[in-house]
Amino acid sequence: MAFPIRAYSMANPPLAEKITEDPVTNKTAQSTVTCGYQTHIAGYLRNVTVLWCKNLMNHSLSIMINSLEGDYHYSCKVDLKPWHFWSKKGYKSLDVEGNQVEIYWDLRSAKFSGGPEPCGDFYVALVWEEEVVLLLGDYKKKAYKRTKARPALVEALQYYKKENVFAKKSFGTRAKFDERKREHDIVVESSTLGPKDPEMWVSIDGIVLVHVRNLQWKFRGNQTVLVDKQPVQVFWDVHDWLFSTPGTGHGLFIFKPNAPEISESEGSSQGGGDSDNSNGSKYHSSRNSSRSNTAPEFCLFLYAWKIE
Repeated sequence: MAFPIRAYSMANPPLAEKITEDPVTNKTAQSTVTCGYQTHIAGYLRNVTVLWCKNLMNHSLSIMINSLEGDYHYSCKVDLKPWHFWSKKGYKSLDVEGNQVEIYWDLRSAKFSGGPEPCGDFYVALVWEEEVVLLLGDYKKKAYKRTKARPALVEALQYYKKENVFAKKSFGTRAKFDERKREHDIVVESSTLGPKDPEMWVSIDGIVLVHVRNLQWKFRGNQTVLVDKQPVQVFWDVHDWLFSTPGTGHGLFIFKPNAPEISESEGSSQGGGDSDNSNGSKYHSSRNSSRSNTAPEFCLFLYAWKIE
């Protein structure tokens, strides 16, 4: 039986649809999580973009491989609809500039915490020349057994994560600020309606680290916090929460560990959806990409869409 997969090679593969310009409702909300990794494939350091997308009708996983210059793109898409259970385990081979790259996945038992990205009991593995060059999920032993491949000599590095979250007041995500440490729970909460002045809270692992009062005057700003003794800069822009028609704009939050200054233009250039180029933000695509020098630094972008 053939899997419902589409594979293509083109300059701008349709990894995600644009967020609608119409007011966002429960019916139009499309949650997405986009993760960018760098790993060695076919003799070169390349970007791999993994997109998880979910709305009322569809749930899918898309994977794209491209050069750092963005000259070539190779991608496939897997539908994860509930009635397509058999497609939640599969295999696909891509020809990347004459090199065979194999993609294996098993999402039959995957656990989800409300978002499109699974939080456990799954694996997605990319294999090149009998090396697992990228491995996602916690079913690592099952992945190595099925692929019959060894761990890569140089591990893949995640350098950004973008997430579109739809909610009324509370927006949550998860991220690692250091690959050697644990994953953190991040929650943004707000109170923009009612008799009191609007407020906003940013919590990490249940601890409020950013509390902004009089949000109507401080809708843009930044603050450095400590997470496991590591400095993390938090940037926010919630202008649209306060001054736009509900559902037509988003709040943007950027979390940058060990960060120098990030200009507002670099942060706000991400837009509301995942329709920008697959390299991630301009901030990342302009960084030195040589793994022999400084490895790319991780950055989290959270787009918080309010549904009234």
